[in-house]
Amino acid sequence: MHVFVTGATGFIGSAIVQELIRAGHQVLGLARLDAAAKVLAAAGAQAHRGDLENLDSLRRGAAASDGVIHTAFIHDFSTFQANCEIDRHAIEVLGSALAGSDRPLIVTSGTALLPPGLLAIEDSVPTSSSTALPRIASEEAALAVASQGVHVSVVRLPPTVHGDGDHGFVPLLINMAREKGVSAYRGNGLNRWPAVHRLDAAHLFRLALEQAPAGSRFHGVAEEGVVFRDIAEVIGRHLNIPVVSTSSEEATNHFGWFAHFATLDSPASSKRTQEQLGWQPKQLSLLTDLERGSYFKT
Repeated sequence: MHVFVTGATGFIGSAIVQELIRAGHQVLGLARLDAAAKVLAAAGAQAHRGDLENLDSLRRGAAASDGVIHTAFIHDFSTFQANCEIDRHAIEVLGSALAGSDRPLIVTSGTALLPPGLLAIEDSVPTSSSTALPRIASEEAALAVASQGVHVSVVRLPPTVHGDGDHGFVPLLINMAREKGVSAYRGNGLNRWPAVHRLDAAHLFRLALEQAPAGSRFHGVAEEGVVFRDIAEVIGRHLNIPVVSTSSEEATNHFGWFAHFATLDSPASSKRTQEQLGWQPKQLSLLTDLERGSYFKT
C-alpha cells in the first residue's frame, strides 16, 4: 500500500514509518520543515510538505494514498483545547478525501478519555460531560467521517508510550521531580496508568491499517495498569531523591496542570485487540525500560 502518515517524524510516527517500510509498504510522510523531509528521505519514505493547519496539503496527501495513519498532534498543553479542534478539522479533511472508497483511515485517540477507575475495554465510550478532556474531539471526528462512508478505525494509546526518544509524560515527571527535589504521588499512589512500548504501538498501527474492519476501536495497551507509585519510586531511586505521598491539594501544587494525569486511574485492556488483530506486545515493560537508566541521562 501507499500510506500517508501524519506525524511521520514524531516519536510514534517514526516507528510506524519503519514498521510500514519493513512490511513492504510505501510511505508518504507529512513534513512541515526541511529537516523533517530529510529525516523521511533517510528513512526511505517520501516527504509531503504541509502541516495540520494546512488542510489542502492534508487533503492532497490522503487523496494520493491507499490509506492514512493519522498520528500528528500539536502537543502544546497551553493551547490544548484549540489543538484538539485543529485535530478535529484535520480528521474531517482526511476523511473527506477517502469518503466513498474502502481506503482505511486510522485515527489516534487515548485511553485516558475513558471513564476512570474501571478496566476500559475497546467498546468503552469516552466521557462526554462538561469535564471531559477536549481530546474527545478526535473520536467525535472519527464518528462523523464514518457516517460519511469512510473506512475509519481508532487506535487508543495509553498515557505513556515509552521507549528511546520518549519526550512525553514520563520524561515530564522526571524533570518535575528533578526540579522540585522530590518524586511525588497522590495519597496511596495506587492509581494506574496503562502503558505500551513505541515499537509495539507501531506494529499495532500497521495491523490496523491492513486488517481493521470499518468502525473498529483498538487499544494499544501492553500493560493494563502500572501503579503510579511504582513509577514514582523508580524515578526517586534513579535521581536519589525522596519519594513522597501528597494530599490532593499538595498534588495540585506539585504537578500543576499535569495533576489530572498524575492522579488518573485509567486501567485499560487490549484483550479484544490482541484477539482480533493477532497483536502480541513483545517489548520491554515500562518499569523495566525505566530501570535501564536511559531516561535519566541528561
